[in-house]
Amino acid sequence: MKFGNVHAMHFLWLLAALVIFYLWAYRKRNRDMERFAQKELLDELTPSLNKRTQRLKAAFIIISIFIIILSLMRPQWGFEWKEVKRSGLDILIALDTSKSMLAEDVKPNRLERSKLAVKDLIKKLQGDRLGLIAFAGNAFLQCPLTSDYTGFMLSLDDINVYTIPKGGTSISNAIRVALDSYEGGKKKYKTLVLISDGEDLEGDAVNWAEKAKEDGIKIFTIGIGTREGELIPVTDEAGRTEFLKDSSGNVVKSRLDEDTLQKIALTTGGSYIRATNTEFGLDLIYDEKLSKMERRDIENKMVKRYNEKFQIPLALALLLLCIEPFIRERRRKVKS
Repeated sequence: MKFGNVHAMHFLWLLAALVIFYLWAYRKRNRDMERFAQKELLDELTPSLNKRTQRLKAAFIIISIFIIILSLMRPQWGFEWKEVKRSGLDILIALDTSKSMLAEDVKPNRLERSKLAVKDLIKKLQGDRLGLIAFAGNAFLQCPLTSDYTGFMLSLDDINVYTIPKGGTSISNAIRVALDSYEGGKKKYKTLVLISDGEDLEGDAVNWAEKAKEDGIKIFTIGIGTREGELIPVTDEAGRTEFLKDSSGNVVKSRLDEDTLQKIALTTGGSYIRATNTEFGLDLIYDEKLSKMERRDIENKMVKRYNEKFQIPLALALLLLCIEPFIRERRRKVKS
């Protein structure tokens, strides 16, 4: 026999407290009665009181509660084998980690807001596999496709603007890594969610989007930032915050390039959403697009399903509770 909910064992503390209460109440009543009359005279003064049945009633209640706790622990014995199928999508998330993602036109900054949105997405997933690509001037598969969301979250937390040593922004490299990650899989189950401010410095992203389309990858893009642009705060070695400058000493202003992101999404049959402080758009993409896509069988396996037997102790407890009110605390008067 095994139990499906061993945590219910903690309710035994309540049962112990009830037993202590009954003992205290029983002794207190005896002390109060002994104050009223001598102990030797109590039986003669209370001939109708049946102490044995009083203890029996208390025992019925205590045993009933114990059995109820036992049923809450879900006793199980006997089992049968059942086939369990798990289906889902393969979703790669490509996250821009260039220094432009430090801009604070989206709070707390573009990168941190993106990471929070990805964490919110994980709460919606049911069986889907997630993978993570970090990209700046180059791209790297930070976390391969996995259904281990805890491991994925650890990889996500590790991402910062120093994850990719090479500066700049290369969306084409992010798509290339996605192509390599999906190599050999079925076309209709491949999706890539690309989060960036859209400043593709190589300018080859649309051509790579064409290759992604040929390989069956549907790309959904999220643009983060503002068209007006924002200065990029960086921290120097002394811990001082200053704004990022180019090689000529001019302050850099990062602007959202929606055109590139829209073209990438349109090329592959995906969609584009512009993120804001109030609505990032990742949930919207999942609810309206990804959740409606056909899922593939990720895993089929046989598992043991134990038979629940909590009904037996629960029925016994209810029976005892039904009997308890009919137990008389007083002796019946004998007619002379």
